[in-house]
Amino acid sequence: MAGLPPGDPQLVSMIVSHLKTQGLFDQFRRDCLADVDTKPAYLNLKQRVDNFVSNHLSNHTWSPHLNKNQLRNNIRHLVLQSGMLEQGVDRIVAQVVDPKVNHIFRPQVEQVVQEFLSPGSCSQEPPVLLTPESEEEEQPSDSSEEGELPPDGPDIFIVPELV
Repeated sequence: MAGLPPGDPQLVSMIVSHLKTQGLFDQFRRDCLADVDTKPAYLNLKQRVDNFVSNHLSNHTWSPHLNKNQLRNNIRHLVLQSGMLEQGVDRIVAQVVDPKVNHIFRPQVEQVVQEFLSPGSCSQEPPVLLTPESEEEEQPSDSSEEGELPPDGPDIFIVPELV
């Protein structure tokens, strides 16, 4: 592992497997699914799909000989073809996942990755964020609150701990 360069597919695969064994992906999925049904994008998509299905079914007359499986598969195909799911899911991700990425998911992933790459050398505290100005002073920047990540940029460094 130590000989693999950053970004090496084998290293990335090992890190992803480690994140999965730590249960982070399952935790992130639970956190996001808990919020989905309250977001406007989900409610809007649900309403659009319900209306689409109702309109399609209104064109069919029920009979005991109706092939329900074929009808169901036909509706599924038409919904997928319409593109409404793709657009709706993109909006749901924007409302549910995107706000959590930098403030919740990223710090947890960075901590687990650092522990994976350097076992035993990490402290239990989250990484301290430094800007070039504060690095000279060896103090965290006052511009961001503890645990809050500033916007990504070339002048931000993540340091495991200050000495």
